[in-house]
Amino acid sequence: MPTSAQPGTPTSPQEPHKARHVAESFGEDAERYDRARPRYPDAMVRRIIAASPGHDVLDVGAGTGIEARQFQEAGCRVLAVEPDARMAEVTRRGGTEVEVATFEAWEPAGRTFDAVIAGTAWHWVDPVAGAAKAAQVLRPGGRMAAFWHVSDQPPTVAAVVTEILRRAAPDLPIVPPREGQTAVQAYQPLLTKAAGGLREVGRFGEPEQWQFDWQTSYTRAEWLDLMPTFGLLTRLPPDTLDEVLAGAGAAIDALGGRITVDYATVVVTAVRTP
Repeated sequence: MPTSAQPGTPTSPQEPHKARHVAESFGEDAERYDRARPRYPDAMVRRIIAASPGHDVLDVGAGTGIEARQFQEAGCRVLAVEPDARMAEVTRRGGTEVEVATFEAWEPAGRTFDAVIAGTAWHWVDPVAGAAKAAQVLRPGGRMAAFWHVSDQPPTVAAVVTEILRRAAPDLPIVPPREGQTAVQAYQPLLTKAAGGLREVGRFGEPEQWQFDWQTSYTRAEWLDLMPTFGLLTRLPPDTLDEVLAGAGAAIDALGGRITVDYATVVVTAVRTP
């Protein structure tokens, strides 16, 4: 059963890049975000690099630099662009050069790159304006790659959290998955919108969708540390968040104090045409 509130990605509105109050909420606890958010599969990093013409990478919406560090460790030179100065400071301390701006307003000053990446961030960028800016800064044959984690947590934990949110925060835009729908299928409208933006600018080849499946185990403490970084939870009042965490913690205790979460990391990618 897909989670009703995927980490970091709102289910509504239809134009999340306009929801700046949500996009800018993650920096309120940037250290937790960097500590708790999952890393990206090494196989994904290697495939993006192998499918790019070189090792100069621009990381859009870099957050605290999680994916930037992974690409640097794989041998890339990475420049990060991040609109939240609090998140950017963590990125900078992690050893990545970062410029503070939204991608749409960022000035490339003639710089070009072999790959433009965005880790769980492209939905905060206007899909058409962002694709046009990516095409502007990519060298011919360069690769655009936006990627997201999509997760399935244990149904009992998801059900408890959904019930609490519906009661305590009824205005949250929770859209439950349809019966039999996978987590990736529930995410597909967001992925389709990203691909549509790449098509619309007319400077990319046909977008592809890659998927990397993996799983990891969390202790109760680890999962409760991660939950406040989820996009639907970052702006909850403290007492409501405490109630959500208490409910999730009790559900995890009932499962023995540890849960296994299935992830699919999905990439929307296309090559810049000459």
